[in-house]
Amino acid sequence: MKRSPMTSKGAERLRNELKRLKSEDRPRVIQAIAEARAHGDLSENAEYHAAREQQSFIEGRIKDIEAHLSNSEIIDVSSVAVSGRVVFGATVDLENQDDGSKIVYQIVGDAEADIKIGLISVLSPIARALVGKSAGDIVDVTAPGGTKSYEIMTVRYM
Repeated sequence: MKRSPMTSKGAERLRNELKRLKSEDRPRVIQAIAEARAHGDLSENAEYHAAREQQSFIEGRIKDIEAHLSNSEIIDVSSVAVSGRVVFGATVDLENQDDGSKIVYQIVGDAEADIKIGLISVLSPIARALVGKSAGDIVDVTAPGGTKSYEIMTVRYM
């Protein structure tokens, strides 16, 4: 199986989530199932079914995280050769050429991507357009919403 890249911060976030799931969430849902069972008839017990569904989600997430961590290649972004070019792990400040809005993205592995906090997958259209470029370059990104142009303002390695 091909190993996928992951930043050391992303791996740490996943390990912390895994620890929380195993030490807090799993025991809490097991307790909720035990309490619901104590109420008797399980066929009409909504609390029992909700707790079982929650348990299923937690166990699935634990398996996902363990698989991502075991199949990842941790890359320390701070040790990347600083070339001024956008590479895996780089944090890029962009300016939208249409409206002047600014946005900051860090290019990370697929398993740690979270657009809400500015982490984009190295496999995403915008990351593919940025990789190899430098500050001052203009990139055109073709995404489902249409083509957008961005100027790379700065490239940082943190």
